[in-house]
Amino acid sequence: MKLLLSLALALSPVSATAAPAELTPAAVDSYLREAMETTGVPGLSVVVTHGGEVVHAAGYGHDSDGRPVTADTPMRVASVSKSFTAMAVMTLVERGRIKLDEPVAAQVPGFAMADPRAARITVRQLLNQTSGLSDRTIDIAATERATSLADYTARLAGSRLAADPGTRYEYCNVNYDLAARLVEVASGRTFGDYLRDRVFGPLGMRTSAVSAADVRPANGYTSLFGAWLPRPELDGFHDDSGAGGVITTASDMGKWLIAQTGDGRPLVKRESLETMHRPTKLRPYGMGWGVEEGGQLVHSGNLFTYNAVEAVSPKTGYGFAVMTNNATLYDPTYDIMLGLTALSEGREPQGPDADRQLWEAVLGALALVAAGLGVMGVLRARRWAAGRSGRPWWRIAPRLVPALVPAGVLAAYPDLVSVLVNGRAVTWAQLTYFPAPLSVTVAVFGLAGAAVTAARLRALRSRETPRHASTLSSHRHVRVEPA
Repeated sequence: MKLLLSLALALSPVSATAAPAELTPAAVDSYLREAMETTGVPGLSVVVTHGGEVVHAAGYGHDSDGRPVTADTPMRVASVSKSFTAMAVMTLVERGRIKLDEPVAAQVPGFAMADPRAARITVRQLLNQTSGLSDRTIDIAATERATSLADYTARLAGSRLAADPGTRYEYCNVNYDLAARLVEVASGRTFGDYLRDRVFGPLGMRTSAVSAADVRPANGYTSLFGAWLPRPELDGFHDDSGAGGVITTASDMGKWLIAQTGDGRPLVKRESLETMHRPTKLRPYGMGWGVEEGGQLVHSGNLFTYNAVEAVSPKTGYGFAVMTNNATLYDPTYDIMLGLTALSEGREPQGPDADRQLWEAVLGALALVAAGLGVMGVLRARRWAAGRSGRPWWRIAPRLVPALVPAGVLAAYPDLVSVLVNGRAVTWAQLTYFPAPLSVTVAVFGLAGAAVTAARLRALRSRETPRHASTLSSHRHVRVEPA
């Protein structure tokens, strides 16, 4: 769910244009062991490449079954998959099977939306994330129930665009799942088979796939107040997904990074590689790659029990891939990648954030405080009501609002998180994974506020009831004499 992009410079061909610092396997290993200790993540796999060589590939820690993580441990890489999908599309562009600047609707039978503008979306706009497709206007929940890419495409029929094609950047997984369907139609093969034979296979990526039936990823974890909890994958459209389906290893990612620098066996011509790496005028995003200040190519991925990042530096020719079998509020993979980048440029790396446990402990403490205040508020509800006995409701009602605010935040929680992640669709189920500590804290505050409000209302009602009952009773005993 985190794609870190910043202002970009125009991208020249990827090559070692600056003399890199000597990055030894020992230096990389030392840095990674320190990062493991600092972040406390249970499992981590990393590869560093330079030119056509692998500098270091290794795994650290363990999976949730207790098995050691190695350079050959398969993990999902989530949105890092987009660069693979873009490559698959470009191989078909070079073969004349896909037209990059012609409408997708003309090349994918069955693609139609309840918005006439969708007929103008080009393949280039899909890959550049400028198609107008948006989580805000598409029924994402429906697409997550898809059973195939063809079914996924058909489920877009009732949705609309958020902008005219080509006028605005908006990150949306639908772009790349639709691109994967385009690969199927153009090649006459399933997306997974095409990747295996035309991308993974030629590079020697023998332990990579887009289906858990072909390559089983390591079981993962989520963190809850500092404790690592084994969690199964969240249900969703993962297998065969062009937006986030790739399962791979550090060893295989090394071969992929070498191909991205233009070394090793080429999958496409240099011009096609440059096209994928070139940012648009709307955003420093190419095709499955973000372009950071200084020109470094980067793409991150989060899939609830996995985090991953890939990077290629045009300045030094170094490539990096960092993968974890866990997900938290804080994604350590990006910071670890930045540390490796600094080492490769001869700079002192800043270690990854060591405050994950601290922030989660703070959230845990806040949850305990909220629970305590809730219990206290319920127990003191009668006293609170007694102090307001006899007051009109319009003077009492404002006093109830503060306790209801946390309940309102809880009710709107998915929508509030969606705003924070630029309109991406967010579900309650997703909020129990990487943001679990925050979700629990928000829930405790909300439930405590609702409980206090209910107790106060009940206490007010109970104080009023006896008075009314007494009045009615006295009225029953008044004898009315005839005139």
